[in-house]
Amino acid sequence: MDNNTPKPQNQIQLELKPEIAKGSYSNLAIISHSRSEFIIDFATTLPGLAKPEIGNRIIMTPEHAKRLMNALFDNISKYEAQFGVIDLGGGKGPQQGGGTFNLADFGPLGGGSKS
Repeated sequence: MDNNTPKPQNQIQLELKPEIAKGSYSNLAIISHSRSEFIIDFATTLPGLAKPEIGNRIIMTPEHAKRLMNALFDNISKYEAQFGVIDLGGGKGPQQGGGTFNLADFGPLGGGSKS
């Protein structure tokens, strides 16, 4: 947005601290929920690591989780319109009935207890 573009009335001013701006890498998200909240653990699994390491945990209300889902859907649609369809490999995308898995199918990851 350039300086000549008027700001929407309800625009939120955000502060991005340098230690947060660098971001963190995740190639695994583990999602669980209760009646009142969704918990998303972002982890990294790499060759040579004994187990995935959780780098961030985000806790949100079901309403905000659904807003996030809608925002991701919208942004992925825009991305694919510009760059092409994201290939999930192996023909196991959500359209083919794949794309997610249940960690319980793989046994305990170690160190944690299921509550």
